[in-house]
Amino acid sequence: MPLYQDQTIQIYNTLSGQKEVFKPIEDGYVGMYVCGPTVYSNVHLGNVRTFMSFDMVFRYFKHLGYKVRYVRNITDAGHLENDADAGEDKITKKARLEQIEPMEVVQRYTVDFHNILNTLNFLPPSIEPTATGHIIEQIELIKTIIDNGFAYEVNGSVYFDVHKFNETNNYGILSKRKLEDLIHNTRALDGQSDKKNPQDFALWKRAEPQHIMRWPSPWSDGFPGWHLECTAMSTKYLGDNFDIHGGGMDLKFPHHECEIAQSEAAKGLSPVNYWMHANMLHLNGQRMSKSTGNTVNPDELLSGNNDFFSKAYIPSVIRFFNAQSSYRSILDLTDDGLAASEKGFFRLMDAINALDHLETNNTSTFDVTKWRQKCYDAMNDDFNSPILIAHLFEAAKQINQIKDGNASLTSEDLTLLKNTMYDFTFDVLGLVNVSKTDTGTDKLSGAVELLIQLRQEARANKDFALSDKIRDELAEKGIQLNDGKDGTTFTTN
Repeated sequence: MPLYQDQTIQIYNTLSGQKEVFKPIEDGYVGMYVCGPTVYSNVHLGNVRTFMSFDMVFRYFKHLGYKVRYVRNITDAGHLENDADAGEDKITKKARLEQIEPMEVVQRYTVDFHNILNTLNFLPPSIEPTATGHIIEQIELIKTIIDNGFAYEVNGSVYFDVHKFNETNNYGILSKRKLEDLIHNTRALDGQSDKKNPQDFALWKRAEPQHIMRWPSPWSDGFPGWHLECTAMSTKYLGDNFDIHGGGMDLKFPHHECEIAQSEAAKGLSPVNYWMHANMLHLNGQRMSKSTGNTVNPDELLSGNNDFFSKAYIPSVIRFFNAQSSYRSILDLTDDGLAASEKGFFRLMDAINALDHLETNNTSTFDVTKWRQKCYDAMNDDFNSPILIAHLFEAAKQINQIKDGNASLTSEDLTLLKNTMYDFTFDVLGLVNVSKTDTGTDKLSGAVELLIQLRQEARANKDFALSDKIRDELAEKGIQLNDGKDGTTFTTN
């Protein structure tokens, strides 16, 4: 019998503003869509925090026995600067500055995105669609919205008529904003815009002569609006109504609000039953920002090559640090916080590694069955990983007491304890079993992690000679790389 039949999950639904019992549309199946990156630059840690949170959600559903279709898109066209309907396409701008093709930009940063997530032991999504791969679906969706009276074409561009939509629907239902307030707080159009109203948003934009990325459509040679791609791709692979849509808190308005409006305008029904939003990542008490320099990339954190942290940190410590805070809370990334997480992580690994060497007894002084359910209760409560970790440390304390002869477990309870610790630590939280002695010195750990990343990039670029050279020369130095389905780890001889 699948585990999910004995567990009741509650999810905080941004749409209702409260926790709700999760009831999938189809019993035993979960459809989940998460907004992926716009691949015009290296993925930043704020993005990674969001994707890591939903990787944990994905892992927990799979652990419970659900069949999960997890869709996470790649935005490779249509995302204009400042998330608005004006300005230059982010990818096109990067291509122009570097004097390369836009798809070279897309390829470079998509590879970087995958390398970082592989290094951090992410499970791949079930489907990873791209915006450019679904132009036809987006054009057909626009046609339907126009036919239903909720969009209009001007000079080759098509705009969603927010005011018309709001006459029969609720634009602002997700973000709890009222159209009247949006109108009041928006400057009047300057006469140069094709929009009827400032609140309207683009479904299709006519490409200016200098715009490289363009496709033919009934209205013009142009490109789709940023909001449209997620509606087209999520409904194609998950249906007109699906279980979960996730993303960062910054996407709630206008991106996700516009997704709801587009789906309701085209299909006549709300697309998603549970909206989940991960909160922001701060750095040393301030929001991460490239403009202020208060930012650090994942590879800089893994290698130690940055101005914010005293040392390099292995991938599992970063995952552990992230899991010690609720996905709905702001997380402040600090050197002290990471150092504390590192100590906690290795303490937990030491306890888990001691499980194989514990002696059993005829009686148990620790109620493992009750403790096991407490672990499930934590994750069932809106994926409360901090409480789960507290329970894992409760078990670690018991393990140390058994080692010291101050507690006991039967053989049956020891097996249950071991299996549960493995399930939640490795399968659900996505940690990798690394002991402190395995990592060597902190500088060595950071250097090897960087070489692993370079090797992954070489393999992605089909430079297998370089990939093998990195592996072989590390092996000569006594550092063994271990390639697995969940990424690459290393041990020292």
